[in-house]
Amino acid sequence: MNGKSEEFFKRMIDFLPSTDAAYRASVATYGEVLQTVIIESIFMPEIIKLLKEESNIILLEQIFDYFEEVSTCGDAHLINIFSITALEILGNDRSILATAQKYMGPATTQLQIEADRDIGRSV
Repeated sequence: MNGKSEEFFKRMIDFLPSTDAAYRASVATYGEVLQTVIIESIFMPEIIKLLKEESNIILLEQIFDYFEEVSTCGDAHLINIFSITALEILGNDRSILATAQKYMGPATTQLQIEADRDIGRSV
């Protein structure tokens, strides 16, 4: 895992401190950071919950501002992992996606559209 990916996981735990124990348990179980597993099964359920409730607007804005940074960071590995996990999951539910789009920047929006197209979803 490169520096940008390490930073991503640290920042996500900072945003979502309730995920720290599950993150550590996953690393202990597998002996390494399984990036897609952690994003899909630990971070994204919390983000989906935030989007459904839409009560912590400031946190959503902070997370999606960071997602915009990730979308424009230039690190192909991190952008790919982010796209095939977080952004594909957002597209699984159109109402969740509609809420998420209120917070997405232009680069994140474009990556999400591309993620949907890459798996054959109509956009």
